[in-house]
Formats: sequence, C-alpha cells, structure tokens
Amino acid sequence: MSVVIVGGNDRMVRRYKDICEENNCTAKVFTQMHDGVKEKIGTPDLLVLFTGTTSHKMVRTALSAADGSGAVVVRSHSSSVSALKNILQNHAIGA
Repeated sequence: MSVVIVGGNDRMVRRYKDICEENNCTAKVFTQMHDGVKEKIGTPDLLVLFTGTTSHKMVRTALSAADGSGAVVVRSHSSSVSALKNILQNHAIGA
C-alpha cells in the first residue's frame, strides 16, 4: 500500500517512513510546500493530511493531486507518531 503524508514535523520524516514500513506500506512525506509537490504526490492508496502543521494551500494542493485517483483521504490535526499508527491500523489493514 502506498501512503502520502502531507504536513508533520521535519524532524519526524524518518520516523513516519519507519512506521509506514512496519505496516507494510511505502511512504512519501511532504512537510513543506515545494515546486512540483502536486506531481510528486502521484496516486497513493492513502493520503494522510496532518492539518495542524501544514498550510491551507498545501492541503488544497494535495487534495487536488489525489482527486480522481481513488485515494482514501484522512485528516488529522495531530501529527504525532500515535496518530499515524492509529490511521495506518484503521486504513492499511485491508491492503
């Protein structure tokens, strides 16, 4: 299962990827808005939006990129490790 995480903390990128790997998922993490983010998001199975640590513009960009791809979109105000684990447990089990 492919997961794209938008938002979160820069220092947690490696931890987010490790958690996804523990749940048999591949992950891309975008904590900052950069040129070409919309194209780099691709067509994930799960799009996780950490809304507490990202801009409205980046959320809109991510939603626009995932529109029509069939991705499950999950919004979480918290960008903690436990929040990501709970999201993956609830959505990645069927993958």
